[in-house]
Amino acid sequence: MKVTQRVKKLLANYESDCPGTKANLARILMHGRLAGTGKLVILPVDQGFEHGPARSFAKNAAGYDPHYHFQLAIDAGLSAYAAPLGSLEAGADTFAGAIPTILKCNSSNSHATSKDQAVYGGVDDALRLGCSAVGFTIYPGADDQFEMMEEFRELAAEAKSVGLAVVLWSYPRGGNLSKEGESAIDVTAYAAHLAALLGAHIIKVKPPTDHIEQAEAKKVYAEEGIDISTLSKRVAHIVQSAYNGRRIVVFSGGAAKGTEGVLAEIREIRDGGASGSIIGRNSFQRAKPDALALLDNVVKIYQGKA
Repeated sequence: MKVTQRVKKLLANYESDCPGTKANLARILMHGRLAGTGKLVILPVDQGFEHGPARSFAKNAAGYDPHYHFQLAIDAGLSAYAAPLGSLEAGADTFAGAIPTILKCNSSNSHATSKDQAVYGGVDDALRLGCSAVGFTIYPGADDQFEMMEEFRELAAEAKSVGLAVVLWSYPRGGNLSKEGESAIDVTAYAAHLAALLGAHIIKVKPPTDHIEQAEAKKVYAEEGIDISTLSKRVAHIVQSAYNGRRIVVFSGGAAKGTEGVLAEIREIRDGGASGSIIGRNSFQRAKPDALALLDNVVKIYQGKA
């Protein structure tokens, strides 16, 4: 694997990490059709845990089979595949070495009455399954947010000690946040900054809206003239909030939407200087030919070809 100068420059931002961790980041950054560009497109499939099997896979019944998602990510030439423990175990031998994998170590579910997560995977599992990284979700704003942050701290420290990379889903919700506030520009920027402060290598957040949730933040955005008029401007502000571009920031695909809506959003995310996208239900809930066509266009956008 020849590592490009662009990827070497990105890896240099992680000054405290060991060669093993940087090698695993390089494996993700140097895999697939975006290899070497510094851009990423990752397939995450943890929706079955979050929303249940029918809500996740009935639209495209092939998705009930965990092998389907491995193969979709491979066929689309993506950078990595992220999934919960059982899903990775179900294809670990068949797809060993075929694509970098990320073990998602915690999730919530649709029966939960509080904004919290169950931890069901760990570093030993990730090593056993040949993963390049572990993934974790925190809910900034939730009543249990500090416990989640402390759990992440323990996982991240252990992962880094054995040379694994760390991906953090930073999704504000709960507590005093309004529903609109969960994707507000000030709250999302705060979530990305918290993820950087907590030591994440790759930070995942949602595309932010132009809503400003916190009154004190609203004053600053107005006084300093921070431009949040377009999604690309808001994405640029999120990237700035993650150590001024020194951390890899990827954006979720969000709620299910039509093809043109997905692609228009991806273009603005690219134009804002993001590192890439992590697209789940908007890809795997489509029939495979349609999913491959969508992902082909997403990759081309990040290649600057669409």
